[in-house]
Amino acid sequence: MKNIAIVLAGGNGSRMNSNIPKQYMEIAGKTILHYSLQQFEDCPFIDEIILVTRKEDVDYCKDTYRMSKISHIVEGGKERYESVMNGLNLVEDEGYVYIHDGARPCITKELLDRLYNDVKLHRATVLAVRSKDTVRISDDKGNAVITPNRDNVWLIQTPQVFDISLIKQAYYNLKKYGTGKNITDDAMVVEEFTKEKIHLTPGDYSNIKVTTKEDFRGVTDYLKKIIKK
Repeated sequence: MKNIAIVLAGGNGSRMNSNIPKQYMEIAGKTILHYSLQQFEDCPFIDEIILVTRKEDVDYCKDTYRMSKISHIVEGGKERYESVMNGLNLVEDEGYVYIHDGARPCITKELLDRLYNDVKLHRATVLAVRSKDTVRISDDKGNAVITPNRDNVWLIQTPQVFDISLIKQAYYNLKKYGTGKNITDDAMVVEEFTKEKIHLTPGDYSNIKVTTKEDFRGVTDYLKKIIKK
């Protein structure tokens, strides 16, 4: 069965106050998106990559990212879940799909291996790391109301990996019965619109999504150290 990566590159850099979308910012001469794509390109069990990006960036990506495993570069939607659906429309029903944030460039072969092994057992698995901090849940007025046990609090990362038939059914149900409101990742779609449980595969704290300038500095330091090795 095929293992297919869907890489999402639709960010605009607004939270970084940058005119350059975060996925196209460069570190050591290569874009953040390049590093993300390269990990899937180099992974021996990944058969195909589908890149989903903004409409205005499709031609740029076709000219810039000429990796052999990239089979499609397509336009995304207004919301993240719509972009995922556009990618899933190009995928056959058999196999596994690895859905990844293009602005998360520090994914490693070791993490991909963990996901590869876990998804065969669980059908739906996502990278996650334990929270280092105490977490409090607030009400609408900003008052703390619940303090969950930190041992049970996980921070979710990507890739998120699913049996293709399962994730397509989940998105079909979302489109038919839901609105997509408050959907922030693919695991939520599976949780809300199927009976499948989500397995948590141990991730890595270095697997940062670039959202802020602080994230960019952290990712830059990490990748430069890797490049020097």
